[in-house]
Amino acid sequence: MKAAVITFPGSNCDRDLAVAFEGAGFEVERVWHKDSALPPGVDVVGVPGGFSFGDYLRCGAIAAQSPISAAIRSHADKGGYVLGICNGFQVITEMGLLPGVLMRNATLKFVCRTLVLKVATTRSDFTGAYRPGQEIRIPIAHHDGNYTIDAEGLARLKGEDRIAFTYAQNPNGSMADIAGVLSENRRVLGMMPHPERATEAALGSQDGKGLFASLMRGMALA
Repeated sequence: MKAAVITFPGSNCDRDLAVAFEGAGFEVERVWHKDSALPPGVDVVGVPGGFSFGDYLRCGAIAAQSPISAAIRSHADKGGYVLGICNGFQVITEMGLLPGVLMRNATLKFVCRTLVLKVATTRSDFTGAYRPGQEIRIPIAHHDGNYTIDAEGLARLKGEDRIAFTYAQNPNGSMADIAGVLSENRRVLGMMPHPERATEAALGSQDGKGLFASLMRGMALA
């Protein structure tokens, strides 16, 4: 399986994400935001964390207009997998791949610590390696992680079982404690916490490995 990891000006988790994919057995290619096409044979696109374009205008808004973004949208429209983490979640939401918006944290402060997440659904190729309701320890590091959506949209996410992860203790004011959501076809995942920073014991948690292992397994069976 092949993963493409995108780099924007200001990305700072692109290498971490590439290493996490490689650890799960993916072949990884790095892609610059000014490229107009993804490498041939890409199965999953990873949009990493950081501060793309300095978070000017709105977080992810400028990155969503980069040349590579049209190729990412096309990849998703064809049923390809996309994983957006932290700033990557903001970017793919600005692209329209996921509903809702990421607002300023309710505390108006940057939060950076390891938190407990609850696996809200295992009905996706991103989460199938976990148990329903399993608690996992994953770091966060964001200033604009307050997931916000209208009542109708929230009801739809709940009704379609598209909430992937929730916070055990909400750090940012996200509606319904949401930490990650899935697209309608369940092949796009956006999440604020950083599973790529929880893949080795030296990092304090290995709970993020399950996401990448799950994706590899799920894609192989798809």
